[in-house]
Amino acid sequence: MAFVVLMASCKEEKEHTAPAVHARDSAAMMVSYGVNTMISDSGVMKYRIVSEEWQVNTVRHPSRWIFNKGLFMEQFDEKFHIEAFVQSDTAFYYDSLRVWELRGNVRVRTTDGLRFASEELFWDQQRREFYSHMFSKLITPERTMQGTYFRSDEQMTKYLVTNSKGSFESADFSGNNNNNNNEQTSADTTIVMPPMRPQTAPTRKTTTDNKQ
Repeated sequence: MAFVVLMASCKEEKEHTAPAVHARDSAAMMVSYGVNTMISDSGVMKYRIVSEEWQVNTVRHPSRWIFNKGLFMEQFDEKFHIEAFVQSDTAFYYDSLRVWELRGNVRVRTTDGLRFASEELFWDQQRREFYSHMFSKLITPERTMQGTYFRSDEQMTKYLVTNSKGSFESADFSGNNNNNNNEQTSADTTIVMPPMRPQTAPTRKTTTDNKQ
């Protein structure tokens, strides 16, 4: 009787195993937490990265760094002075292409007082430029611009905003500078101006006494 019970219990046992993982690109080669590190460019320290989580995945094509829990970055000049602050909710760095992709609450602020806000921003380090295909807002000490396409150099001193509303007094992206204060606009750019009140000639009011 005991032998029968033992055989029954052996038949009921099951091996609990997890299914095999076939998608190799789902696993990162390195995961770091509480990151606060310096990044060099051509042998010169150019950036400081702060993030809660940093993944490095070399299996995906193209290979990339992944910052799923937000990114804060400081950019330095050659003399190690801070030039700009960059932050976003999510970020990807395609190391083979040298391109940053920033997503969600993207904010850029320079020491010159320029502020940029959008939900998307790409940073091509080979071409040394920023660009975005989503609605963006650019605020300088002199002007405010907003549009659906943005492009600028790395220092954000020369920029282009199209399909926009606003006005500005800086040179366009090609670098042409007329050295005057005339307002300039890029293609498909709308300038918002206050409506002009029509001028009317002054008139003199006269009164007439009607006697019965």
